[in-house]
Amino acid sequence: MTIEEKVFSRKRFVPELLTAYGFTHDNACYRLTLDIMSGDFTAHLTVALPDSITGSLTDNMNGEEYTRLRNENFNGAYVCSVRAAYEQLLERIAVNCCNDVLFVSDQANRIAALIAERLGVYPDFPWENSKHDRSGVFRHTDTKKWFGLVMNITKGALLKTSEKEPLDVINLKAAPDAFGKKGVYPAYHMNHKLWISVPLDDTLTDEEIMSLITESHSLTVKNKK
Repeated sequence: MTIEEKVFSRKRFVPELLTAYGFTHDNACYRLTLDIMSGDFTAHLTVALPDSITGSLTDNMNGEEYTRLRNENFNGAYVCSVRAAYEQLLERIAVNCCNDVLFVSDQANRIAALIAERLGVYPDFPWENSKHDRSGVFRHTDTKKWFGLVMNITKGALLKTSEKEPLDVINLKAAPDAFGKKGVYPAYHMNHKLWISVPLDDTLTDEEIMSLITESHSLTVKNKK
């Protein structure tokens, strides 16, 4: 995960706030150049709506890109201080130029909105201050039993490959006929015989996923196994 992905994974940029902060609009992108660390470095940032941001640092002593920013082999005190200053800049931009979203992927956020609309359920996030801190649980309002769990994992963790691309998935309880269907996988980190994982990457439509969610909601009501 890049520094930018770490800061902005659950943020969406607001054009009016970007321009108010000092970004200029240029060829469908928003750009900002800003000195940090008392002018020792210049940050160059480019935002492509709704949620993409790239950046680099120029070392003003020699006019060259500061490539050590992203090279993990360099972890001395000075390099770490530069990274910290760059990350603090990104965090200020996130606070001033973005709206928060619940999950990383657009489909995960659409599904969360549909669950709220149709089932009256909102996710809670019980693992604060852990590596799963933004995993969202959907529960029955009376029994508090889970019927859905949204996690952000690597694609390789789901597919049993080496792929590192981040991916939102939802774990759902499912009837036997759901297993093996397109876009349905044995549940990540849960019982493979009872639960499935569904990628929230538009492989399945929102309505197809909502059908599986409704089924999971039914299968997890009180007194059902």
